[in-house]
Amino acid sequence: MQFQTIPIIRIFDEARAKAFYLDFLGMNLDWEHRFESDFPVYMQVSRGNLVFHLSEHSGDCTPGCKIFVNTNELEVLHREITARGYRYCRPEISTAPWGDRMFEVVDPFSNKILFNGISAGPAESV
Repeated sequence: MQFQTIPIIRIFDEARAKAFYLDFLGMNLDWEHRFESDFPVYMQVSRGNLVFHLSEHSGDCTPGCKIFVNTNELEVLHREITARGYRYCRPEISTAPWGDRMFEVVDPFSNKILFNGISAGPAESV
């Protein structure tokens, strides 16, 4: 039996969300949905097997979440995203209390993503 967790992240502005998740983090827009043209957007962004759902719908989730993401290429990811020069977030790599190297980014809606470096690669799916 395998599972995949897909966090739903609350957003308030589609253009700002795309600037952060697509342009800064280098994720891909997989799809987006609206019930009507002037309704809130619900979209999926991904980068490899990292998948997020972004929602403007008020009932889906609460802003200010924190997502913990393991990666086996922390330094590569950090160099890549900081080279893009996003003016609102300039993350620094630090050592976490548990001993791993990590960095955190905060989206325009106060949601945090903590990228945790692991030496042996991401944990196997259950």
